[in-house]
Order: sequence, then C-alpha cells, then structure tokens
Amino acid sequence: MTTTEAHPSDPARPDDHGAARARLLADPGLGGAARRTALARLTDGWLAGLHRDAGAPAGTALVAVGGYGRGELSPRSDLDVLLLHDGPIDPRLPERIWYPVWDSGAALDHAVRTLDEARAVAADDLKAQLGLLDARHIAGDAALTASLRSTLLADWRAGAAGRLPELQQLCTERAERHGELSFLLEPDLKEARGGLRDVVALKAIAATWLADAPRDGLEAAAARLADVRDALHLTTGRATERLSLQDQDQVAARLGVLDADTLLRQVYEAARTITYASDVTWRAVDRVLAARSNRGRRLSRIAFPFSGTGRGSGAVAKGAVERRPLAEGVVEQDGEAVLAQGARPAQDPVLPLRAAAAAAQAGLTVAYATVRRLAAETRPLPVPWPDEAREQLITLLGAGEACLPVWEALEAEGLITRLLPDWERVRCRPQRNAVHRWTVDRHLIETAVRAAAMTRRVARPDLLLVAALLHDIGKGWPGDHSEAGEVIVRDVAARMGFDKTDTDTLALLVRHHLTLVDTATRRDPDDPATVDAITKVVGTLPHLELLHALTEADATATGPAAWSSWRASLVGNLVARAAARLAGGVSHPPAGDPTAEQERLAVEAARTGGPALSLHAHTETGSTGTTGTEPMGVELTLAIPDRPGLLGTVAGVLALHRLTVRSASLRELDPIDADPVLLLSWTVAAEYGELPEAARLRADLRRALEGSLDVARKLAERDAAAPRRRGIATPPPVVSVAPGASSSATILEVRAHDAPGLLHRIGRALDAAGVRVRTAHVSTLGADAVDAFYVTDAEGLPLAADRAVQVARAVQEALG
Repeated sequence: MTTTEAHPSDPARPDDHGAARARLLADPGLGGAARRTALARLTDGWLAGLHRDAGAPAGTALVAVGGYGRGELSPRSDLDVLLLHDGPIDPRLPERIWYPVWDSGAALDHAVRTLDEARAVAADDLKAQLGLLDARHIAGDAALTASLRSTLLADWRAGAAGRLPELQQLCTERAERHGELSFLLEPDLKEARGGLRDVVALKAIAATWLADAPRDGLEAAAARLADVRDALHLTTGRATERLSLQDQDQVAARLGVLDADTLLRQVYEAARTITYASDVTWRAVDRVLAARSNRGRRLSRIAFPFSGTGRGSGAVAKGAVERRPLAEGVVEQDGEAVLAQGARPAQDPVLPLRAAAAAAQAGLTVAYATVRRLAAETRPLPVPWPDEAREQLITLLGAGEACLPVWEALEAEGLITRLLPDWERVRCRPQRNAVHRWTVDRHLIETAVRAAAMTRRVARPDLLLVAALLHDIGKGWPGDHSEAGEVIVRDVAARMGFDKTDTDTLALLVRHHLTLVDTATRRDPDDPATVDAITKVVGTLPHLELLHALTEADATATGPAAWSSWRASLVGNLVARAAARLAGGVSHPPAGDPTAEQERLAVEAARTGGPALSLHAHTETGSTGTTGTEPMGVELTLAIPDRPGLLGTVAGVLALHRLTVRSASLRELDPIDADPVLLLSWTVAAEYGELPEAARLRADLRRALEGSLDVARKLAERDAAAPRRRGIATPPPVVSVAPGASSSATILEVRAHDAPGLLHRIGRALDAAGVRVRTAHVSTLGADAVDAFYVTDAEGLPLAADRAVQVARAVQEALG
C-alpha cells in the first residue's frame, strides 16, 4: 500500500487506501460486523504506514480510541486517534501523520499526549476517559499502549464510586435531550436512550468489575443498530446518526428489509433490549454503591446479580438481607420484588402476575433474576384464567406510572406475549402520525396508566383499565382497527374469564373508543339526533361513564396535539347531555333468597342474642397448577342482632388476620317469631401466607363483638410497628351520595384504593356519624374498592339531603 508524503506542505495525492476503502464498501458480500472489522483493519494498515513513513521514533505509539478503538468503524465514522509518547518528540511529527488523513477527506479526532497527560485528561473529562478505555494499539511501541490501557483501566476501577454516578447523570441528560429511541419516528441511533452510546456505557460499567449487564440479546441488538447506521451512512453519504423519514425506505432496501415500518420495528426492538439492560445494570450499580457507602455489605454477595441464582432468584442465604412480604410468594429485597424462598413458579401459574402487581403497587420493580426465573419455570395460565389472575392484571394496571417499569420487565422476558398472544402484533409497531408519540403497544399501556387516574369516575374500574389496555389491539390487523379490535377483545376477555355481560361491555368500549370525540368535533351538539346517536351506542349511564374516561385516557396518552381544553369541553358537553338522557337510579344486584344455611344462622343468632358464624374455605380449580386443590379464600357468613359499629368491628378482625375482602354484602333478615338480624356474607383471601384457622378467627370475632378485643388499638399498634414501605400515589377516595337511588335509604358510594383495614375505617366513620347501615354491597376490583352503603337515621328513614352530604364528607375525610 502506497502512502502520501509526510510533510504538511505537500499536496495530497491519490493513494491506494481510498480505492481499497471504496472497493470494500461496495462489496455486496461484505456487510455488518464483518465490514466494520475489515474497515478498521484497512484503516489500521493505512495509519501504521503513515506512522512509519513519518519517521516516528521509538517511544511513540499510535493508538485508536473510542469507536475506532473498539473496531466498530462505520463508513462515515470519525477516526479517533492518539499519538502517545514517553519523551520529547519532533513538533512536526504529528503533522506528518495527520495531514495525509485530512487530505484524504477523512474526519479525524486527534491528540498528542504522554501517559501522564492522558491520565490527567481522563481524570478531568469523563467523555475522554470513556474513549480511552477502548484504547487499541495500531503502530509503534506496543508496550507503551499496553501501559496506557492497564493504567487507565486501573484508574477507572479505582475511581468507579465517583465516576459511575457522573456517567449515569450523563446518560440521563443525553436521554432528556434526544428522547427514547424506542418511540421516535426519526430516532438518533447513537445518542437517544437505548442507542449505541448506552452500549458504550454498559461496557464501561462492566470494566469497573462492579456490575455487568444482562447479556441475552444485547450483542445482537447493538449489532442491529450498528448495521442500520452503516446503511444510513451509505445511503446518505453523510456521517449522520438520525434515521430521518425520507431515508427510511432506502435504508430498509439496502438492508434487505421488507419496508420502512419493519425497519423501524427492528430498531425499536433493539433499542428496548439495550434500554432494559441499562435499567437493570444501573439498578445493580446503585445497590453496589449503596452497599459500599451506607451499609458496608460485602460486594461479592451482590456485585454480579445476573447468574441465575443468588439475589433476586429466591435463593438467598438465611439472614443475609432483609426481606419483607408483599404478596403470596413475593417479598421485597433491596428495593426490588423477588420471589420468596418457598415460591414454586412451576406450580403457580398466577405468580408472574401476582409478583408484578405486588411490585407495582409498592412502587418497586421486579428483580431481573426473578423475571428470568418466572419466564423459565412458570406454566401457561389455564383458559379461562382463574379469577385471581384477572384481578392481579387489573391491580398491575391500576398502579399507574409504577406499572411501566414492571410491564417492561415482563415484556423483556416474553411474559406479556405469553399472557396476551395478540400483543405480539402491536409490539414495537410504529405509528406514522405526528400526533402519536408512542408505538402502538406503549400507547396502550400509557392509556392504561392515564385510566388508572380516572378509576374514581366509573363504577367498573376493572373494565376501564382492561379496555384501555386493549382499545387499539386491532392495529395489528388489516381493516378498521376498531372493528378488528372488537373481535379480538371478545376472544381475549373470554380467555381472561370475564362473563358475557362484561365481555360485551369491553367490546363496546373498544369498538367505539373514538365515537365520542369524533361525534363531539364533527356533529352539532345542539341537534337532538347527536345525543340520540350517543345514547343508542352506549345504552346505559355506566357505559357512558366508561367510554368518557376511556376517550380522555386515550387522547391524553396519544400526545399533546390529541387533547385540548377545547376538545375536552366539547366531549364533556356531549357526555353531559347524553347522561341527562340516560339518568336513572343506581342499581345493585338483588341479594336473592337466603340459603338454608343463612336462615339457620339467622334463627340461631335471634335465639341466642349473639353471633352465629359459618366459615368455609373454597378452591378455584386450575388456578394453582395441575392439582387445583389449594384453598383460595374463605366464605364467611355472620348472623347477629344489629348493634352499633358491627360492620367496622367485623372488618377490623379480618384485617387483623391479614384477610383482604374481595366482596361482601350486608342485609337484614326477619326470622319467624324473632327480632330482625343482620346477615353479613364475605368472601376474603389471605394477603400472603396461609389462611387463618377457622377456630381462631371465630374466637377473635366473638371477643371483638363482646368488647374484650380492641380491634382499632390492635390495628394501630401493628401499623406503628411495621416498617414504612414506599408505595404509589393513588387517586384520592371519592365518597358521594347517589341522588334518588332509593326511596327507603340513602345510598353512599365509596370509590377508593383498596388497602388493609379500609372497610374497618369506613364502618367506624359511619358509626361515628350516627347512621345505621341497612344494606351494603362491597366489591374489590383489582386494587380499587367500589362499595355502596344503604344507610338510614336512627328511626330507619333516609337521611336529609344536607345530612347525607355531611356523612359522605366525614367518611371521605376518614379515608383521606
């Protein structure tokens, strides 16, 4: 290979390097990593010749750094080169090397330094230090290059505790400037979050020996982004990193990809892999640095949390770390949700959803090793899903913003598409519309996040959340996505175990999720036919409330241009008119005739004047693996002569036993020839661990009703002793009076975030207000409680309007 003369005043003249480089880039059989490596080797030979021809003396070395140092040379990449020396050199030596490079038209980033100078620059400039970590020998004194590498790596490891937070801040600021590569229509392949810069950061973290990134798919993802960048350089002839819309078709064609959408989807998938690896790795770094500075733990125990056993997998040395229960089979450890030591994923198909829901509700994420184990060992859910699985999905979605990192962790290991096979068609699917800021799948989960803040507006928050998650699921199919989505959601809802009525509601919401905004913005709101069209679609007031909330959640999750105060007012006005047309009383399912067991308990309570109890553990077939024999809950029936504070007292005892109320009803029975008694029917489940013994629960109920057990004090003592756990911000509780809903009682509706002791606090507040609960309907839908209490005054009459408002306000304050 012929090289140019070294003197800076000589004109550039043709050499073999340019021709060889052109032939290499034009070779149709050479591409990807092989071409980048070949290009780096070709450049190495050229620069080595320039170093030799420049008469470089002993004690100098030409070193490649940065991307060139890693051997990742794209067609238009800069050449990052360092001339390293250990003593005085001819001042003209660097120019004799650099000028031929400049004359060739190559972009050159150069420096001339001694080893001490290189160390000093690295100490002052983090970006320079990162580039030097990839130092690779090209020519000259190899021992000098080796000394540079070993010295700088030692410095990097010694200063990791200070440098890694600085690097993390650098990555955060870059992400804020350039956005997330996974969702941008014109992404920066290098600088955006999830791009090639983050791959460099992960390698730098690994070089500290403190933590390492999850490796599955990471190398392939980085190679895919590099391939796209190469094709972009060759297509545009420029050193650009931004994959603009006008270039995407040509880049796709050069890579042999079907079309630009397929290209973007591949880019997004690669970026998500890198982003997830970054998130996992930075959490590991945070734990290690916290252990060093605050707790003094041995680093060897937590430095490499990706081996499949150890931290996060459930295999933890007894007493090594603090573990706090979150749910059955799930505990909190080091700020993450991990599996309890006794958890058996292979025997518990609901465990992934239970772990995810518990983590999100606690404001945590699921540990990497835990998600890996769940993906590897958990068996598919039976069809239809067990009730618990559906409830846990709704609880996960109801966590709002805290759902996002948990969802991403499940998706990274394929658990989402295993639960929802139709998700694969929308996963990473781009939306070529400037109004949309997200891919289809991320838009769906973002809509659910926004719907979680609106759960107090609807009587069925569970249906709102599921409809939000699935409303655009039809975009993965041909034709109108609303029509396709209706068909898909009927199948998905049936698999999830929703009954026909709820399935029909979900199908209506998905089919018409654009109807309100389209009608409000395109039709005359004063035309009676406009309101008639809406009422005909929704049919009922609860459906209208759900569709209104879904419409707003969908629009606000789309982007700033999709929702405005003007559109909100148009939709709100239309909804108000339709609601007035549909207005009617609040209805609840009739209690039905009492069973023989309930009548027996009522007679016993009336005869003895004390409580009559019946407890029955029940199972849910197929929900816990192949046997289907594990107890899933307790049905508790209590008959007792009415007395003040009854509801709150019984609910408090259940809370003491860590039982959560899934549903409950309270009504009055009139045994023959006896005074009326109250019948409380409960369905409860254990928060975690085993169900309490029936005899112990019965004894505590009797003691509480007799007054020898102070339930409120016991609950307060337990709460005070428990460590404070961070949780998510939830919408505030809403307590309202249902106007004109009953002629014999006042109905108070309570919508709140479910929490231990919630029903106990409601009961105490109603008792303190001096009202009598005649009938109650209690439901827990995911993480939301939706309750209705039929209350009267002491004489058994409905409350006066102002009194009803006062009671509602008192209950809301008690829950605040």
